[in-house]
Amino acid sequence: MLTDHFRPQSFNGIDDIVIVGGGLAGLFCALKLAPRPVTVLAAAPIGHGASSAWAQGGIAAAMSAGDTFEKHVADTVAAGAGIVDEKMTRMMVAEGPARIHDLLEYGVPFDRDLEGKLLLSREAAHSERRIVRVKGDMAGRAIMEALIAAVRSTPSIRVLEGYVVEELVREGRFISGVVARPDAGQSKRRVSFPARAVVLCSGGVGHLFAVTTNPWEACGQGVGMAARAGAIIADPEFVQFHPTAINIGKDPAPLATEALRGDGAILVNSKGQRFMLDIHPDGELAPRDVVSRGVFAEVQAGRGAFLDCTKAVGKHFPEMFPTVYASCMAAGIDPVEQPIPVAPAVHYHMGGVLTDGEGRTSIDGLWAAGEVTSTGVHGANRLASNSLLEAVVFAARIADNIKGALPAPKLTEWGDNAGDNDDPVTVDDSPPFKRLRALMSECVGVVRTRESLARSIREIAELERANTRLRFANIVTTAKLIAVAALQRSESRGGHFRADCPEERPEWRRRTYLTLAQAERLAAEFAETEPA
Repeated sequence: MLTDHFRPQSFNGIDDIVIVGGGLAGLFCALKLAPRPVTVLAAAPIGHGASSAWAQGGIAAAMSAGDTFEKHVADTVAAGAGIVDEKMTRMMVAEGPARIHDLLEYGVPFDRDLEGKLLLSREAAHSERRIVRVKGDMAGRAIMEALIAAVRSTPSIRVLEGYVVEELVREGRFISGVVARPDAGQSKRRVSFPARAVVLCSGGVGHLFAVTTNPWEACGQGVGMAARAGAIIADPEFVQFHPTAINIGKDPAPLATEALRGDGAILVNSKGQRFMLDIHPDGELAPRDVVSRGVFAEVQAGRGAFLDCTKAVGKHFPEMFPTVYASCMAAGIDPVEQPIPVAPAVHYHMGGVLTDGEGRTSIDGLWAAGEVTSTGVHGANRLASNSLLEAVVFAARIADNIKGALPAPKLTEWGDNAGDNDDPVTVDDSPPFKRLRALMSECVGVVRTRESLARSIREIAELERANTRLRFANIVTTAKLIAVAALQRSESRGGHFRADCPEERPEWRRRTYLTLAQAERLAAEFAETEPA
């Protein structure tokens, strides 16, 4: 879909900057590039299919009188379990307040107190109240609505909706464009988009797993595309599970925001026993990986896990947390009076395409921002509400870097037909994809072992051999990178927990860097030495 007002009629070619993805990072980068002409390719209508729009907590920024950048950095480093890139984190935290003010100028209605000051809340593992929210649990939706309105009123931004990008085009050491499939991926036709700068903002990997809070578009295709083009992938084994997905059998699972626990909600089992205080001194406000394993253990033991908000939130639930309230009521649960059944679900990927402080990847011509990346600021375990902060800070830095690297716009011809094939995107998961999702949840989930990871690598190889379609190849590539890195890291750290290696090991206090070629070599070496 192309709407005329997205582009002045005087332009005859396509822009030399292509942004892949219509979520927070992609739209914010496009706005920061204005008035430089830019094309945004979005698989779904902008605002749909983006995890950003589903974010309930908000954005973390050190903006209160008692807070400091140093405190925010310290909390991020502590949550990241020893492998956070402190230099990158300091830069992100220092630029956070300025990006909040940018969002205010774009019209985001952040919550304010009676004096008109930003109303800040606290979430798990934060030492101060520094979460900027909208109506309690509507930050992601409100931010995206404001940015969409800004994008639609910016004539230099052209949005092509329903274009599923399937391939990065590499010529020598440069990425020179992308190939996309129109009609929401349903078309047999593929279209090439040449570009001097490609910004990959394609989102996370949640839909690789059977239980997730992410939309189906977040299936890891961006990481797989970049890896297949030769990019370095960092920390793919670190997958964050949100401990309080609402356990009502929906795919994706609705989320009970962490802000509920920040406001005093507690976790209990079916016997009414509060179990987190026996696991960690911070109880429900322990780091997410700790809480996820606590919830997982209760569910696995048959006792179930429930988020009890009846005393801490009670009758104020509908106005304080309307999104969660609506999800519960739709399932026949009244959270004012009843505990909410919860289970861990894949929520965020700390790994992804390696980028530097300007958002540049290891391949010239390719930048990346948002959840598809690994900047190093999250380490092994993301601190709550740092993800939206990371997205806007690095999207803005990419815009500045591209302006410096490519000071003069250069329009090229419209994309050529890249050929037809019978590999359209299906609305429902294919049988191989369903098998892959079940495999990832069972073998590469909250608790991992050498045996489970070995099985996942063998079965991923079988799926890969039997299914050669390009989109599935991108997706299964990401699954392979996650599983191989998880097998290689013979310790437990942050979001990566090995039951057979439950402790951190000092020799593994480092980040993981993998190319696809290295991952395939490791998988082959493993297959030669490990019995089936």
